[in-house]
Amino acid sequence: MLDRAARLRQLTEVDRDVIRLAQDSQFARWLEQITATGGCAHPIHLTGATTVRDTYSGEILHHYGTSAEPGERLLVRCRNRRATVCAPCSRLHAGDTFHLVRAGLVGGKAVPADVRQHPRLFITLTAPGFGPVHRVTAETERCRPRREAARCEHGRATRCPGRHTAADPLVGQPLCRDCYDYAGHVLWHAHTGELWARFTRGVRRVLASSAGLVQTRFPEHARLSFAKVAEYQRRAAIHVHAVVRLDGPSGPNDPPPPWATVGALTDAVRAAAEAVTVHSSHSPAIGERALRWGVQLDARPLRASGDVEGPEDAAVAAYVAKYVTKGAADTAAGTDYRLTSAGDIETAVVSSHVRSLMRACWRLGGLQEFESLRLRAWAHALGFRGHILTKSRAYSTTYASLRAERAEHERTAVGIDVPHDPGTATDAHWRYIGSGHTPGAALIAAGIAEDLARNREIASAEHKAERRRRRGN
Repeated sequence: MLDRAARLRQLTEVDRDVIRLAQDSQFARWLEQITATGGCAHPIHLTGATTVRDTYSGEILHHYGTSAEPGERLLVRCRNRRATVCAPCSRLHAGDTFHLVRAGLVGGKAVPADVRQHPRLFITLTAPGFGPVHRVTAETERCRPRREAARCEHGRATRCPGRHTAADPLVGQPLCRDCYDYAGHVLWHAHTGELWARFTRGVRRVLASSAGLVQTRFPEHARLSFAKVAEYQRRAAIHVHAVVRLDGPSGPNDPPPPWATVGALTDAVRAAAEAVTVHSSHSPAIGERALRWGVQLDARPLRASGDVEGPEDAAVAAYVAKYVTKGAADTAAGTDYRLTSAGDIETAVVSSHVRSLMRACWRLGGLQEFESLRLRAWAHALGFRGHILTKSRAYSTTYASLRAERAEHERTAVGIDVPHDPGTATDAHWRYIGSGHTPGAALIAAGIAEDLARNREIASAEHKAERRRRRGN
């Protein structure tokens, strides 16, 4: 048998680190911190203290400091939305997104339930075509059928007789990379935010005209509210999915005017999407591009009665929440980390199509006329520099409000009562001192995250079973 020294030599670095942590006198408290972060894969390490005093007497009402914590530090969530970076935090972010979107559809979180009676649409705006790509087909359908064996100017076939499944790596790849408009693709991504802004202005303008209003008086009669999410398609182009709602001038608490109907909103969305055009800066290298939405547009009414003609409110909220946690790497459309040099592009684990898009970002980003677009800084996202999810101010609650509500609930659950009286003053001093886990800590955190996820699945299954039993009775 091996002696103790030999066994220790056979231990891996992770094993030794786990043993070190377990032997620490503050291991139990450290484990509590890891559990409180939900098993966050890359926690932030903070040091400092918070003191709440009575403004008049100076009495300390509450004090917390990290001097007694393991390593004199507090671990907090990284709050990264990407599942590829931190699955526990992305799950929490998806939950917040679900409640944020759902509140704007059915009420809650300070939004009245009557908002469900307002005109509402779930719309999808697509990117235009930048060149033919391979696509998913049915079993009896061909990818790019053509009777003649035509070829492009570069000698490549412009037809594809194959049949592709969703798992086929060819899906989304150009038939000819030399014909594909990579410059137009990344410039379209860089101007997507401006396209959306002009689209919403166009919707308001069309609605005002149809109601016989002067365009500048539209805010006095109605308000356009929305929440939108950007999704990378297999061809590495962004599609925009959005909930669009018509309110009265004061927002969701105010009923819309009689002329604000689902039909009027649908017509305005279609007219605005067709009319919007954004012109890129002129460049001697590629000229000037006229950027528009794609011809494919979907606008589905959300029925207040839950009618089968429109998607259910909860399903729409879940659909948006699903995409907000996906990074570029999830859809094979870029990476989740910034590129610092042209060499990073060549070593990135991406398809040749995506690599060509990154190269286009880097090349155009070096031109003075496109300097304001910061294409090199956003080459990892293929030029798209907007937030994945954005909303109008009056649509519903905010992420900050949801996080504050959750923090208050967590404090109450552990018996911490922090007064919010105007007669109190809070003195807080916090400093960032690091992030991440040691190898052993990462293994333990992953186990905790897995246990918590399993517990949620069991609780969800029990809840669904209980609902079925109640319906049966």
